[in-house]
Amino acid sequence: MTSSSNGVSRPFNHPDQPGSQHRLLRHDSTLTVAQSVSLTIGGDSLHVVDERSKSKDHRACCGLLAKSVSAKTAHSISLYNILDAGLSPAGLTITYAQPAGKDSISVTALEYPIADEEKVNAQTWITQLLDLAYGEAQQYKRLKVIINPFGGKGGASKSYHKRAAPVFAAARCKVDVEETTHQGHATEIVEQLDVDAYDAIVCCSGDGLPYEVFNGLAKKQNAGEALQKLAVAMIPCGSGNAMAWNLCGTGDVSVAALAITKGLRTPMDLVSLTQGQTRTLSFLSQSFGVIAESDLGTDNIRWMGAHRFTYGFLVRIMQRTVYPCDLAIKVEIDDKKAIKEHYNTYAHNPAPHRSPEETAGQSKGLPELKYGTVLDDLPKDWEVIPGEEMGNFYAGNMAIMSKDTNFFPASLPNDGLMDIVTISGTIPRTTTLKMMTAVPEGDFFDMPDVKIRKASAYRLIPHQKAGYISVDGESIPFEAFQAEVHKGLGTVLSKSGHLYEAEGPRA
Repeated sequence: MTSSSNGVSRPFNHPDQPGSQHRLLRHDSTLTVAQSVSLTIGGDSLHVVDERSKSKDHRACCGLLAKSVSAKTAHSISLYNILDAGLSPAGLTITYAQPAGKDSISVTALEYPIADEEKVNAQTWITQLLDLAYGEAQQYKRLKVIINPFGGKGGASKSYHKRAAPVFAAARCKVDVEETTHQGHATEIVEQLDVDAYDAIVCCSGDGLPYEVFNGLAKKQNAGEALQKLAVAMIPCGSGNAMAWNLCGTGDVSVAALAITKGLRTPMDLVSLTQGQTRTLSFLSQSFGVIAESDLGTDNIRWMGAHRFTYGFLVRIMQRTVYPCDLAIKVEIDDKKAIKEHYNTYAHNPAPHRSPEETAGQSKGLPELKYGTVLDDLPKDWEVIPGEEMGNFYAGNMAIMSKDTNFFPASLPNDGLMDIVTISGTIPRTTTLKMMTAVPEGDFFDMPDVKIRKASAYRLIPHQKAGYISVDGESIPFEAFQAEVHKGLGTVLSKSGHLYEAEGPRA
């Protein structure tokens, strides 16, 4: 969240968000309280003008006299920041989020007395305020909060209770908190969860916990229904926090809590990954080669936080390591210009919505695999990609992989496609180093040595006997695997309800 010089708080909102600054009222609605305070609901803000008299010392010729003067003050609060409003015997209370530093928020409130004869009008005004403040977002969400106390630097529990919990409480969310005790615990918790008891599962962690949550939902007998009914969201408490950056546009705990409170239910593609007879779900990415090794091969230096990835990457590219493999892809779009056109078409179409009837009509289990598993014969219409000199294979289902790393700018939440980047391991070191700076600068997509394809499925078979394969930042066995996209299988809470909080590919 940012604050302008005139004190108007501005949220990290998205121009496509229903109920954002593009929503305008036919007429401003004003409520007068405490006789001289006007509260006006504007197109995107609540405007507060306080003209109450204040006592001020005034020195006259015959001595010091107390004089009452009018000191008009005015400020505005973004409707996105309004958390709740209500009447009590004490009067009207409006709770909202205000800036508390460069990129964080805190909860505060306005309180005014209300005469009994004005309470009916005030209640009507409150209803209008909250309807506009939440737009299409659900109020009073029922949240299952799962905290990984060991994630990141081990401060997830403290961060949640100090900085996220007050936001949920102020928004009157119903919250059930549980901490994990071992790896895979979140999967066990979610597998036993009543899908009708909650609206969303909030992961206080890095990206490992959402991975466990999606796979817990996938294990339920009514997996198809569960994945659509229960939205998944993240409070960023890990190293990469990709889910929070993509859906909330932030790596801050308090701002993410606000984004979840105002979050819109958004259908999102999920990827089935098979190894032998094992099937798991991926929501973020799969990597093989230098990216996987830079992530999973640096667990011994986790104390470095996100910098460990950069360190591991530099060490490996200086060695010009290659990762030979067999690779076949069900390519849907392989031209960068066509990929940009696909992105722009999706971005300018209405946001996807899933009706309650569609959710109710979902099959009980996971969808069938259209292309079978890695054990089946390779489909004849798949493109075989030379992989003897593979340096990096990276398949993404989200745009941002970590802060300032918009690796897949053309990635879309609900287009039924994943973005696959392949880079040769034999390119000059200087080119590889340029790629590192090109990602945050937005130039990576158009680099000639970066091959990008939109695909619906692929198969990768490593040639080496040992190494790393990363799925959503988690290690899986180093053996052949196959991946297939399922359009809109999962549900998340996002700011826009349409796009990730990342810049798309440049025109």
